Amino acid sequence: MGNLTFDFTGHTAIVTGAARGIGLEIARRLRDAGGDVFLVDHDAEALRLAAKQIGAVGLAADVSDTAQVRDTVRAAVDATGRLDIVVNNAGLLRDGVIWKLTDEEWDQVLAVHLGGTFRFTRAAAGQFRAQRYGRVINVTSYSGLRGNVGQANYAAAKSGIIGFTKTAAKEMARFGVTVNAVSPNAETRMIASIPAEKRAELEAGIPLGRFAAPEEMAAAVCFLASEEAGYITGAVVPVDGGISV
Repeated sequence: MGNLTFDFTGHTAIVTGAARGIGLEIARRLRDAGGDVFLVDHDAEALRLAAKQIGAVGLAADVSDTAQVRDTVRAAVDATGRLDIVVNNAGLLRDGVIWKLTDEEWDQVLAVHLGGTFRFTRAAAGQFRAQRYGRVINVTSYSGLRGNVGQANYAAAKSGIIGFTKTAAKEMARFGVTVNAVSPNAETRMIASIPAEKRAELEAGIPLGRFAAPEEMAAAVCFLASEEAGYITGAVVPVDGGISV
């Protein structure tokens, strides 16, 4: 893909779930466009390698822990004097049909996906309000709109992120803060593990006939994070090859 034209020089960004995959690609693109980028992940060793790879700062944290989230936001602000962009991408899977899901599997998925999105947005809100500027981009999923067998916890969390995004957009608009979400359909470790026959079946249901590259997700996120997207808020942007049409 071509170079992004967005310029994030002088802007500070936090990207969660950034040690690999879509999160790392988002962080890379923000860094390549001049941003001061802080990668957040619970996997400290993978995070260290990822941060070194793109020339950013890694901050190991559990997004479901309020104190750790606050400390992470404070560290980014202390280091750069500001915070402009928060990308809530962290997530995990604990799949199972409803009658087999445990309380722990339910709680953990909601705490990371939905709870992490809430905690980082809340922690950043004070700085955003003081600056009269901010961008929040949350990662949701097609499953949050349509559901998926074996993923009641994941679908509930992703659906919750959509409601949270729209509410936060209304609450924070008067401070010059936009809050949006992207709904991706990209190549991930989960997709890579799907048997070839099943993958072909899934791709046949995508109008564009393929899963996206992580770079394509990053491009959409960078647009929503840019100053050029200042009149877009409360939107859920489907970056999904038309699967949700």
